[in-house]
Amino acid sequence: MRQTIPTALATAALLFAVPRTAIAQAVEATHENLPVVTAPAPKPAPKRLPVFGVMTDVGLPDGLIGSLTVRPWSWVRLSAGGGTNFISGGWRAGITLLPFSAGPSASFEYGRYQEGDANAMAKKFGFGGSPALERVGYQYMNAHLGLDLGFRRCVFFIHGGITMLSGQIHNLDAAIPAPNSNSSNGTTEVVVRQDPSARAMGPSLKLGLIVYIR
Repeated sequence: MRQTIPTALATAALLFAVPRTAIAQAVEATHENLPVVTAPAPKPAPKRLPVFGVMTDVGLPDGLIGSLTVRPWSWVRLSAGGGTNFISGGWRAGITLLPFSAGPSASFEYGRYQEGDANAMAKKFGFGGSPALERVGYQYMNAHLGLDLGFRRCVFFIHGGITMLSGQIHNLDAAIPAPNSNSSNGTTEVVVRQDPSARAMGPSLKLGLIVYIR
């Protein structure tokens, strides 16, 4: 009887040990047969283009202009600012389209200069003064094609095309010399009752630089 009890206990231990060992081996085999899946690393998000910038350009008939510019999309640029044509102050606003985000561009702009005395400017170029130059102001519209070099932070551009100018001519009656009269005592007076309007269309060109700051 004493020999039977240890034998029974040993048998029970073997019965419990064998399933546990088999289960452990089965789990290890399952892990070995599972395929290894490696998740690709997430791609870094592209850097956002700066949206706000400052622009300066010089040309004819724009003069010297400083502007604020906004780039809501890579292919659209809006600008508005002020400057001088070295006669008076004025302003300009416009839109530029860049179908490839850089390179070829098309610009459409509208600007206006207040009236100013252009006699000093005329004398610098060797022309005489005139009453008609005492009040010179105009508005203009540009339709330009160009080339924009640069993309993210700095852009240099050259634009050229057609500009339409319009304005009024003042003091024209004082600027026109009175013709000689056949009578020795007679006088001739030229009277312009209304300032005439003038329009002109011609080529235009400008160079500029944009620096995006944010």
